[in-house]
Amino acid sequence: MSLRSWTVSKAGNDGHGEGIRDVVSPKSDQPLSALSFVIAANGFAEGPAQALRDYLVEKRAGRVITILHPLAPEGGPVHLIDRYEGGVRVSSKRVWLPSKPPFTYPLDLFVPPWPAAVDVWFGFNPTTCLRGLAAKKVGRAGRVVYWCVDYVEDRFGKGVLTRAYEWLEGLCCRLADARVELSSAAAQARDQRHAGPRLAPTVVVPMGAWTQRTPKTSADAWQVRRVVYLGHLVPRQGVGTMIDAIALLNRRGFRVTADIIGRGPEEAALRGKVERDGLAEIVRFRGFIEDHRRVEAILAECSVGVAPYLTEVASFTQFADPGKLKAYLGAGLPIVLTRVPPIATELEESGAAYIVESSAESVARGIEVVLSSGVDWQRRRDASLTLTQRYDWEVILRDALQSLGLDA
Repeated sequence: MSLRSWTVSKAGNDGHGEGIRDVVSPKSDQPLSALSFVIAANGFAEGPAQALRDYLVEKRAGRVITILHPLAPEGGPVHLIDRYEGGVRVSSKRVWLPSKPPFTYPLDLFVPPWPAAVDVWFGFNPTTCLRGLAAKKVGRAGRVVYWCVDYVEDRFGKGVLTRAYEWLEGLCCRLADARVELSSAAAQARDQRHAGPRLAPTVVVPMGAWTQRTPKTSADAWQVRRVVYLGHLVPRQGVGTMIDAIALLNRRGFRVTADIIGRGPEEAALRGKVERDGLAEIVRFRGFIEDHRRVEAILAECSVGVAPYLTEVASFTQFADPGKLKAYLGAGLPIVLTRVPPIATELEESGAAYIVESSAESVARGIEVVLSSGVDWQRRRDASLTLTQRYDWEVILRDALQSLGLDA
């Protein structure tokens, strides 16, 4: 393959809030336009895999093949395979297979049956990384990067599924040429889980936002009093708590509305709750929106982004760098959230976020505080717009690829 061997060096903070730990020095002698890539992941919502795809396509990489597998039951049974050459999509294929996660995840190993040979394979979970390692073994991938998108204790509960998953993950952590983590907390936890003589060199690459393209809230958007939640509809995200907070505020005469963007197993229960509480005219469910530019446009029409993670339950968010928070920042939204993700303290100290407890009363209080003063709201908006400059995907991915030995 056209890439030279990667070597390991040490670096300090990368300017994006987390820092790069073990950094792979640039050793490629060819530009992106001469290289080929596979990006293999589960899920279709905006995340690091989609951002990496957009970046490489925009930079006119020689060939980019994306393989996106189903993640959750509500996502449907389709596998998407797209191919880009020189910045242009030249083919798109859909494969329908039975989907009952996690039991059907092994099917991902066979879609597509014979991937094209590439210089770099990015696997965004252990199964897709294993596929890349197999391709490398037979000379069809030059380098393999295991890009971790979360860290979860007992992912499938106590039992054989979790033990198999962790064994496979450990294999990827040892055999991949490099590993990418979203946060230092996740990197350290995974290091401890798979402690041993040899782990792949690791780069911490946080979530970002497309700062230049993202529409921004207007300077008087606080008067709209529209709250927005973006993300998966599962209990740990605290969406029910947010709905209760909206009900409390409106009963007190503090008129606010809410948009909920996303889907998940709790959607039916949440819709029922809204109907029972008489909030159908106040709380609007937008569903899953595949085009993230539409999501960005909706966020720019709102006043506050809410992330009310439950604090009384174990959650992988304590190791994560949630994409919703970067999307809120990108739109210039003040944020109301609980102190669960590692970035919460940075958001609070910057002035962009108001930290609350995971109760309806506390979330309601946070929303009211942020929206009660136009001057205070604009100060938080300015803080969001300032902080988002540190998390521009353009800069984050350029630095990440350079640290992985690629001319970005």
